[in-house]
Amino acid sequence: MPWLQYRLETSADLAHSCEEALLASGAAAVTLEDNADEPLFAQAEGDPQLWQQTRVTGLFPADTDTDTLWQSLPEALRAQCHGRAEILEDKDWEREWMRHYQPRPCGERLWICPSWLEPPRPEAVNLMLDPGLAFGTGTHPTTTMCLQELDKLDLAGKNIIDYGCGSGILAVAALLLGAERALAVDTDPQALIATRANAERNKIEPSRLDVRHPDDLEGDEMAELVIANILAGPLKELSVVLCGQLRSGGTMILSGILAEQAEALCQHYRLPLDVARESEGWVALRGIMP
Repeated sequence: MPWLQYRLETSADLAHSCEEALLASGAAAVTLEDNADEPLFAQAEGDPQLWQQTRVTGLFPADTDTDTLWQSLPEALRAQCHGRAEILEDKDWEREWMRHYQPRPCGERLWICPSWLEPPRPEAVNLMLDPGLAFGTGTHPTTTMCLQELDKLDLAGKNIIDYGCGSGILAVAALLLGAERALAVDTDPQALIATRANAERNKIEPSRLDVRHPDDLEGDEMAELVIANILAGPLKELSVVLCGQLRSGGTMILSGILAEQAEALCQHYRLPLDVARESEGWVALRGIMP
């Protein structure tokens, strides 16, 4: 089907806020591009840089009402950005990125490998992934940071909950790294389908993975690890739910958070959270439940 491409012309200071706003408004994907033919030179790690004039583009279903989309954006952004929309030609966007997606390490043990390529290190813990239409290829900084944190943990025999599972990449990675069972939760039916498919692709026994919509949770689910890679807004709203699912002494990992949002978000959680990793302006938080 055709897609609608909605572009916001903005500044480097507002680019990440625009990115988050488009994702919160339902964008299937968001890209950031130079809007003024400005060269960028390599920066030191942890010192991300964007173009002074940045174009932030969200991909939406073709029948998206652009007036409603524009009004859904924060007023402060609307006052400082220019938005425009265009219809894209019909393409197989689900596969368009496959030409550029390559195996990549995420820590000392774990590799994320496209399902159509051979793993470069057969002896590693190789997660064979085909995300389909669900978020989570391991290339976004927030997903990479979560995978790196999982790679560090001793997950042997533990239960985990992956809230907002997308492609299932975090739940499946945890199971491959030794977790006993995983509960993967998402509101998107496509995400639940993709998670089951990726678990089967990685030969995960069905009894080790439970995939559910939040409405199907029974309220007594508990785990030694709770991980959620969503966005700051939903993480704030879900704080009571996520804390209620974490056992005493268990670990919580949260991402999808811009660095400037971390301090305010931590105030909504009843366990101490610290910045475990930072990449390209995003952070991953980690804490232990008392």
